Amino acid sequence: MAEKTKVAQTDALPPGQGMVADVNGQEIAVFNVNGTFYALHNTCVHRGGPLGEGDLDGEVVTCPWHNWQFNVTTGACINNPSACVATYPVVVEGNEITVEL
Repeated sequence: MAEKTKVAQTDALPPGQGMVADVNGQEIAVFNVNGTFYALHNTCVHRGGPLGEGDLDGEVVTCPWHNWQFNVTTGACINNPSACVATYPVVVEGNEITVEL
């Protein structure tokens, strides 16, 4: 069974922004795309950059280290279609954002 972990309040993560959360010892990047929240593994598959610190443009986050881009809704890499990062279910309960691992 998936374990849900609270990562933030909805008002702490405005639309168009991302953050990094520790979920059971794993760094998870959480993004707000127009009021819908998405979570993916924080580590870029290119060189290990922190995706949660990248710039979000629509559904695409750009890694701050080498500009690789990922769709936050699917984890698919735009620069290299054979690469992707893991995504995780996000549940909003009231004003709490939770991630399921």
